[in-house]
Amino acid sequence: MLIALTAVGCGGRSTIGASHTAVSTAASITTSASGTVPSTTSSTTSSTTSTSTTSAPLPPRPPFAVGERIVTFVDTSRLVRYPGHAPEPRRLVTLVRYPAHGPPGRTDALNAPPERAAGGRAGFPLIVFGHGFAVTPAPYAALLQAWARAGYVVAAPIFPLENADAPGGPNESDLVNQPRDMSVVITRMLAASAARTGFFAGLIDRHEIAVTGQSDGGETALAVAYDLPFLDPRVKAAAILSGAKLPGVGFSFPPAGDSPPLLATQGTADTINPSVFTHAFFDVAPPPKYLLTMFGAPHLPPYTDLEPQLRIVERVTTAFFDLYLKRARGALARMTRAGDVPGVSQVLIDR
Repeated sequence: MLIALTAVGCGGRSTIGASHTAVSTAASITTSASGTVPSTTSSTTSSTTSTSTTSAPLPPRPPFAVGERIVTFVDTSRLVRYPGHAPEPRRLVTLVRYPAHGPPGRTDALNAPPERAAGGRAGFPLIVFGHGFAVTPAPYAALLQAWARAGYVVAAPIFPLENADAPGGPNESDLVNQPRDMSVVITRMLAASAARTGFFAGLIDRHEIAVTGQSDGGETALAVAYDLPFLDPRVKAAAILSGAKLPGVGFSFPPAGDSPPLLATQGTADTINPSVFTHAFFDVAPPPKYLLTMFGAPHLPPYTDLEPQLRIVERVTTAFFDLYLKRARGALARMTRAGDVPGVSQVLIDR
């Protein structure tokens, strides 16, 4: 069944410099913190008696404060070669945002105590995000914050050779190694959550994992979710933001029923990864699948600072994750409402 449906928003500009400074200064932090939700006390008074009762704390629900922690995962099973250096193990400096204690307006509070999931859930779903070529996760800060605020642990690795600050300059030939980087981040984050103690202990629901990314990061996520040589069966949903198939690598989707739900987003004025790149994989993907088209939108700005497109992407992707990782009631309706703005954007649904 195909349904065509068409979003609003506003927001601010993020900068590369501020977030990248955080990586430089915080990458070696190893402190941990934890917190508990305080109970509340209420008093009831009648004409004859006065009693004091302690009620259970209200379970934490979105929107959350956003904490940030920078961790480094070293994959000794694979090597990377930087210009002028001998091969060395792949180091994945990873920016992790997560629901944290504190007021909802608090954002990127470094090493803030994590919140805990409500309603008896095993933890928060995990989203792993891949940045595009010649950038870092920094320009996407507002989008990643929106997901953490909505109740997700968001891990964004800095790819060793494709990032803006790679020694000798960004090198796109390393793209084929990035799908494994994403899987390594999933494995290490789940291990940290499964540990009895530690900063991330108990924070993640290991059964609810999504991958996403923009441009080359989208190509990376597409491979992890669907392409047999790189496929990670732990992935339950994928959002591909102006992405494409990995170049030079054969690609085919798993059979219907074995393929995670897909959300693709695309600007019609994108000259770097034009619409035909997205349709090359979206059109052959089995349902359920969703396509957010942003009319006249370019390649990167809809995911960093272009409004109302950024707010549209935030709302549509969050609703998509809520639908498939939380099974939230009304998530599909929220996705269509957010993605349908006459003259701005439209959502195509095939369920």
